Amino acid sequence: MAAEHPEAAKQLSVVAENVGSHLTDVSRDIGEYIVAEISDLRGDSTVIKILQASVTENVATLLHVFENDIPLDKIEGPAAALEYARRLAQRGISLSAMARAYRIGHWRFLQWCLDELSRQNADEDLATAANRRMLQVSFGYIDRVTEHVIEVYQQERDHWLLSQTAARAARVREILAEKNIDINRAESALGHRLRQNHLGLVVWSPTLKDGEGEGLALLDRITNEIARELDCPARPLFVPRDAVLSWAWLPFGSHRDVSWKQLSDVVERSDPSVHVCAGSVGYGTEGFRSTHRQALRTQELAAEANPVPQFTDFSTVAPIALMATNLEDMRAWVWGILGPLAVDDENAARLRETAQIFLDTNCSYTATASAQILHKNTVQYRIRKAEEIMGRPVRKGPTDLEVALRAVQYLGSTLLRTRTA
Repeated sequence: MAAEHPEAAKQLSVVAENVGSHLTDVSRDIGEYIVAEISDLRGDSTVIKILQASVTENVATLLHVFENDIPLDKIEGPAAALEYARRLAQRGISLSAMARAYRIGHWRFLQWCLDELSRQNADEDLATAANRRMLQVSFGYIDRVTEHVIEVYQQERDHWLLSQTAARAARVREILAEKNIDINRAESALGHRLRQNHLGLVVWSPTLKDGEGEGLALLDRITNEIARELDCPARPLFVPRDAVLSWAWLPFGSHRDVSWKQLSDVVERSDPSVHVCAGSVGYGTEGFRSTHRQALRTQELAAEANPVPQFTDFSTVAPIALMATNLEDMRAWVWGILGPLAVDDENAARLRETAQIFLDTNCSYTATASAQILHKNTVQYRIRKAEEIMGRPVRKGPTDLEVALRAVQYLGSTLLRTRTA
């Protein structure tokens, strides 16, 4: 890289001084531009007021850096910028909206500076050097400040969620305990209508630790993404249980249909450390309780699986979830049904998969072959082999074999013997 022009810092200082003489106009223009581009930041006069203060302080600070050639490691985030991050966190405005505001504001700020640099009529080499320095320093500043405000946002979001939880959690416990409740009062305290359809969720991340990472803000954000994807008419009811696990209820209004594929896709696109379990849709206060119980039972089952799935809905695993109150007994039962086929190796896994699909397709060799992209003779061989190993036929009838295969499909090696065993 070529050496920097000796006059570049001085030229940038002149640009900063001249732009700074219009600080009020520059800051107002940038603030208005940000609000026009990001709809999430509109409609709240307090948020807009603090945004404007944050923009003004950031612009003034960066111009000060330009003008006096201040090293970026001496710069801290402006107080108004930190307060703005806290307010956005408290109002549930997304972290992505805040980060985008910095990118958009940075671009608008550079337009003012580049216009001023052009008016200086410096020779081409000096103008290029000053431009390069402007970009390098301003991007470094924005990178440093956004890292700081993101950290503040996440800390405040965790704190806000916890501080808002106490009364809400107490009211939820009352409802779940089936005490006599005043529905109008409960709805007011929760900010959530009980006289509608609900979908209960348990959202958790076993790798998060108290005080580390995004914590509850991460779980809250994913819950809200699920609600948006499913077109919920209002925000979900989100109740943290601790720093790594939360309960939630999605409001469905009068609708009962759920696209499990859409829900699963949202979870799988999110942070891979996060897991979600869902109950079935239920109506009213009793539905509020039942969908939650189902989500809890599903989460208890999912936590025992190896590997732990990212998303599970109760309807998929209901028989297993309802019978899995004692994992040791369940493991013994599965071994009794599958016999030597309950072994954790590739050959047994292939046979179990073929047997399960065979049962699911009403014992059709042709349909099973099509589903597995195999020759029909291969399917017939695998079914015979599975029957030999288990010492029992693979046929429709009693459901114990189907349930045992489904349990192993879901819980994996948790229910299987090792080859040496």
